[in-house]
Amino acid sequence: MKRLVFLVALAGLLVTGRPVSLGAQRPAAAAPQIRLVLLIAVDQFRYDYLTRFESEYRDGIRRLLTGGAVFTGARLEHYPTVTAVGHSTMLSGAIPTDSGIIGNDWYDRESGATVTSVSDSKVQVLGGGAAGSAASPHRLLVTTLGDELKLAQSGAAAGVAPKVIGVSLKDRAAILPAGRGADAAYWFDVTTGAFVSSSYYFPAIPGWVTAFNQRKPADGYAGKTWTLATGTPTEPHVLPAAPGAPLYNAIFGSPFGNDLLLTLATEALDKEQLGQRGVTDLFTVSFSSNDSVGHKYGPDSPEVHDISVKTDATVGKLLAEVDRRVGLAHTLVMFTSDHGVAPVPEVLSARHMPGGRVEGTALFDSMQKALEERFGAGKWLLATAGTSPYLNHALIAQKKLDPAEVRRVAADALRAADGSHVARVYTRDQLLRAEVGDDAIARRVLRGFNAERSGDLEIILEPYWIRGATGTTHGTPYEYDAAIPLILMGPGIRPGRYPAHAALNDAAPTLAYLLDIQVPAAATGRVLLEALQPAAATTPAPRRPARQH
Repeated sequence: MKRLVFLVALAGLLVTGRPVSLGAQRPAAAAPQIRLVLLIAVDQFRYDYLTRFESEYRDGIRRLLTGGAVFTGARLEHYPTVTAVGHSTMLSGAIPTDSGIIGNDWYDRESGATVTSVSDSKVQVLGGGAAGSAASPHRLLVTTLGDELKLAQSGAAAGVAPKVIGVSLKDRAAILPAGRGADAAYWFDVTTGAFVSSSYYFPAIPGWVTAFNQRKPADGYAGKTWTLATGTPTEPHVLPAAPGAPLYNAIFGSPFGNDLLLTLATEALDKEQLGQRGVTDLFTVSFSSNDSVGHKYGPDSPEVHDISVKTDATVGKLLAEVDRRVGLAHTLVMFTSDHGVAPVPEVLSARHMPGGRVEGTALFDSMQKALEERFGAGKWLLATAGTSPYLNHALIAQKKLDPAEVRRVAADALRAADGSHVARVYTRDQLLRAEVGDDAIARRVLRGFNAERSGDLEIILEPYWIRGATGTTHGTPYEYDAAIPLILMGPGIRPGRYPAHAALNDAAPTLAYLLDIQVPAAATGRVLLEALQPAAATTPAPRRPARQH
């Protein structure tokens, strides 16, 4: 009978991506040593923000730097370096080739439309959000740490089921780290000022979230001024005085967005009793406002300086709330980011450094013209995702052309285009055969290629050259986008600074090792044994060894 119950639960989780309720379960005999796994992600938080502003950190980041294992050589070993890919990697350890999350969005050839990493037309938004904002993790093709935590517990004879919950201002940042089997994910809807979820997780949003939204906490920021502790602001930062979408977008693009998310995270800790139920729970909290501020003002701005220091205080408050409810002695904390960012080109130019802006037409118009000259008129470009073009396969077939030859012509045109500042172009054919060279940039691009979802070419601009008329961006395989903070703190972790190379992919295998559960299925990382306490480092390995990257 017990075997039948286990098989039913396991089949339900694998098929639906959601936990199956099997009725009341007996409480666990004793609380585990690790009662909560807490992921703290800060969107667009470059590694060097740890060092540049270190003397000003007094609270949460300071606590992590002094009490945690700090991996100073941590890198993203994938491409593109964007929010969805970074967040999908944090607790899966997988590369885009396997996870299927190849960007924030991409062109779906089957439907003939651009999709996002979490868009899902088969679910409904819950909590008052816009109809088009429904989302789920259904495009994620691999398991996460939370999924493995649930699968491991499903075979136990007794015990309360683990909870896995993700929160963020961004949908993809709430959904992807938590995984397919999560109990819930909540994100901020800028049209309504409410935190929403989707019917993927439950038929109705929990009552505590409804009550939270009814208090309209976002409206409390109306008319507030973002005051910088140091430096002169680039422009005045006064939020709109009336509730509505302009206010909610302004909150998202200021430190007040992180404060708002902290309020929701604190409420979730309390109402869901995370880490307080005699079982190991997982809670992912991703602060998104740093990314909005960084895109607009750049990494060298007083605004980024200020929000980084304010993030230290916000993280400190979150750790204090966890300590009060769960105890940090029983909490395994991971602090990281999804990507870095390039400096603003005009700032670089003023300092006599390379870099600049590239118009999209400089890239793709030259390609279209070359294909027309060689193969005849037609709509050769169907869509783009970042700098990756999706060619018209139907037109290629109609003209009875060799697709590889079409891609070679397109690649040659891109390399030769005036003002394109293209450093490298990889064709789909090269990537399928792994004929890309063996340097770090090529390896990262190769890991980002998924045969079903990726485009026909991957275009890498020269360092510090970006697309976009204002502000700055990220997404390249270069170090300013790939160097990230990675800090682990808690039971089994030995504090210190570890300079050896570490990948974001290493985090999930290491956490799984400490929890003594199976490593997520497609993890490519290693266990960071150098940062484990001797007792933890000699504990029997999890049921499946991690693959090496």
